[in-house]
Amino acid sequence: MEIDLVVVGQGYVGLPLAHQAVESGFSVVGLDLNQKAVESLNSGSSHVDDISDDQVAGMISRGYRATSDPDCLSAAANIVICVPTPLGEAGSPDLSAVEGAIRDILTRVKKGALVVLESTTYPGTTDEVLLPILQSTGLLIDRDFYLAFSPERIDPGNQLFGIKNTPKVVGGVSSASTERAVDFYRKIVDSVVPVRGSKEAETAKLLENTYRHINIALVNEMSKFCKELDIDLWDVIDAAKTKPFGFQAFYPGPGVGGHCIPIDPNYLSFHVRKSLKYPFRFVELAEEINNSMPSYIVSRVQALLNQQKMSVNGSRILLLGVTYKANIADQRESPSTEIANLLTGMGANVSYHDPYVPEWTSPEIRMSRVDDVYQANSEADIVVLLQAHSDYDIPRLGTESGVFFDTRGASDGVNTHRL
Repeated sequence: MEIDLVVVGQGYVGLPLAHQAVESGFSVVGLDLNQKAVESLNSGSSHVDDISDDQVAGMISRGYRATSDPDCLSAAANIVICVPTPLGEAGSPDLSAVEGAIRDILTRVKKGALVVLESTTYPGTTDEVLLPILQSTGLLIDRDFYLAFSPERIDPGNQLFGIKNTPKVVGGVSSASTERAVDFYRKIVDSVVPVRGSKEAETAKLLENTYRHINIALVNEMSKFCKELDIDLWDVIDAAKTKPFGFQAFYPGPGVGGHCIPIDPNYLSFHVRKSLKYPFRFVELAEEINNSMPSYIVSRVQALLNQQKMSVNGSRILLLGVTYKANIADQRESPSTEIANLLTGMGANVSYHDPYVPEWTSPEIRMSRVDDVYQANSEADIVVLLQAHSDYDIPRLGTESGVFFDTRGASDGVNTHRL
C-alpha cells in the first residue's frame, strides 16, 4: 500500500510537517530512530512545543503512525528528510544523520519518488552529497527519483505563522525535480516559491539566519557601549522603529540560542573558508560578539552585587527563564546554561525558575528549581531575567526584588537594571 509521505525525523521540524500533511489529507508515516519518541507519539503524546497531544491524537485518528523501521520508505511517494545537522569539529557541519537517512532511502526508494532535504546545511549539499549517493547504484535523476531542497522555516511558539501560511522556498537539482517538489508542497502550504536550484534554496535559508545573527550582534555590541555612555538602548530602539521604512528592530539579550541563529551562519562561513579560502568576516565577528554576551551578563551581575557591597561568591542568584525563546520549552543552545555555569564557578548559589522547564540539567551542573517564583524573587540577592515568559508578572517581580537585572528590556521599575 502506497504512503503519500514519509517524514524522516519527528522533532521540531518533522512533526509539524507531518501534522500539516495529515491536515492536508495525506497518508503520513513519521520515521524516527528514537524508539522512545516513536512510542510516545503512537500513544498520542507530543514532545514538540507547537504540536499538542490532542493534535497528535487527531493525526493518529486519520492514519498517522510513527515508526523506527526504515522499510516504510519503500512505499513512499514522497520522502522529506528533517534530521539534525549540528556543528561538528572545528565548526564543520555534521551531516552524519543526513547521510544515514539518504543511505536508508537509497536501498528502498520507490521508483519515481520525490526526496526532499529540509535540514539546514551548507550550499551544495543536495547536489554534491545526496545526489551522488542516490546515483551510486545506477539510479537516474528525474526517472528513478526526484531530488530537491526546501529549507524549513519553523519558528517555535509563533502563533501567527506556521507551515501552512509561511511561503515555502523550493529548489531541485534539476528543473524537473523543482517542478515535482513544487507540485508536492502546493498541496500542503499556501504559497510555494521556486528558485533556480538547490544551492539557491540552501543559501536562502542561511541568508535569512545570517541576517538575524549579524543584526542581533549589532545591538548586543551597542548595548555594551550604551551602558558606558548612559544611553537607554531600549528607548533608542523604540524611537528608531517609528521610522516606517529602512529600519527593522532587533533587540539585545543574554546571547543567542536555538538551533538556527547560533549554528546556521557557521555553515555558510565554513563553506566560504573551505571553498574560497577566505573568511566570511561578518559572520565570524557576529559570532564573537554574540558568544561574548553570557560573560558580559555575568560581569554586569558582579558589578550590581558590588554596588550592594556583596560578592558573587556566596550570593543567592535567581535566574528566570532558561529556554532560548519566550513561551516555549526548547532549551537548545540557550545562553542561560553558560551563564549559570559561570556564576556557579564563581561560588554563587544559583537557582532558577521556568514555567516550561521542570528540571534543568546543564552540561556541568544540576540547577535547583524554585517552586514559588515570587517568594524566591524577594529572597534572592539578585534576580536575572533571561527570558520574559508571558507567565511572569514582570512589573511585580521588578518591584518586589532587591536587585532585578532585566536582560530583555521588559521592565522599568525602581529596582530594575536593564541590559
